[in-house]
Amino acid sequence: MWLPFIEQVLGIDPSEDNEGQYADTVTSVMLLGGSDVVDRRQFLAASAAVGLAALDLPDADAVTRRASRTGPVAVGTGEVTAVRTMTTTLGDAASELGGGHARHLAVRYLTVDVKRWLDGRYTEQVGRDLFAATSELVHLIGWMARDEGNQGLSQKYHLHSYRLAAEAGENELAATALRGLADQAIDLGHIPTAVRLAEACEQRGRKLTNPKALAYYRNTYARAAAADGDHTTAARLLTSAQAAIEHAPALPGQSWASHYSHGRWAHESGMIHAKLGDLAAAEEHLHLALDIHGLDRKRTRAIVLADLGQVQLKRGNAETALATWNEFLDCADGVQSVHINDGLTNIAARLPSIPDSPAAAELGDRIAARA
Repeated sequence: MWLPFIEQVLGIDPSEDNEGQYADTVTSVMLLGGSDVVDRRQFLAASAAVGLAALDLPDADAVTRRASRTGPVAVGTGEVTAVRTMTTTLGDAASELGGGHARHLAVRYLTVDVKRWLDGRYTEQVGRDLFAATSELVHLIGWMARDEGNQGLSQKYHLHSYRLAAEAGENELAATALRGLADQAIDLGHIPTAVRLAEACEQRGRKLTNPKALAYYRNTYARAAAADGDHTTAARLLTSAQAAIEHAPALPGQSWASHYSHGRWAHESGMIHAKLGDLAAAEEHLHLALDIHGLDRKRTRAIVLADLGQVQLKRGNAETALATWNEFLDCADGVQSVHINDGLTNIAARLPSIPDSPAAAELGDRIAARA
């Protein structure tokens, strides 16, 4: 069952005499990370088929097989905590400054330190915890790669994150990895695949009691449905996501999905409303994200400002949009993210629609100076 999947993800030639060494997800993700270290500039193609591979049945015995092995180093809860601490630290830096910062550090940590522990000696429970912690780190690397603009590499990391989480029996982590694949598929225009992945993500989420996770997954499904032209489903899920976030605590939890803040919910909801054609509701939600719930990361705040300006321009408020975009440029300074680059490109493309405006010309000069 596993070999065709591994061949597809890593491009392995099945005619070579190496089948045994590609037997599990850990080996596969370390090979992926190793190739990433060697060539950080590699740009792999993302495809609908690879995304849908996440829906295959996981290897239920993966942790048990590794836990029964005799490894070179003893591994316990301290090593699991170390992985989670490093993932949080690297994630905080990426959230502030963009995925282009320090991804190589995360990959090397995976392929050196974490690999040594995964190949070590541990109980089955420690193994499940270690698989789960590794899944979070791999998910972060996938997010970083996507924020750099390397979609194919990102997709493969997210796919491995899902496998590790499913093998560990961590339902929320598995759903979050599916959410990452679905969100990416929307951006790439693989809409039927996005709907299928988002639906699977939301279905997994129904088993959880974490209201932030429920809002996270339902808004992703709503975004996919809106992209598919299914306005009825999108509206229903928007309402359901709002009901969940209203019962969520303000402070972030420990998991990835528990960091889905009220501000991020408001931003995503606003952009779904924009897709559905309700620009007034879209602008209201984007202001809610910025002014009431607050967004404390430069990268996130800049992206919201870029989107808000687009909505304001579509509503006929050109001067307000220009002021918002100037604030975006201030906030985006020093951030390395493909989303920031896309924001700059989209703004520059819309400026010619604002004729005879000194403010538009000045903004165009500011954008040109960044090139």
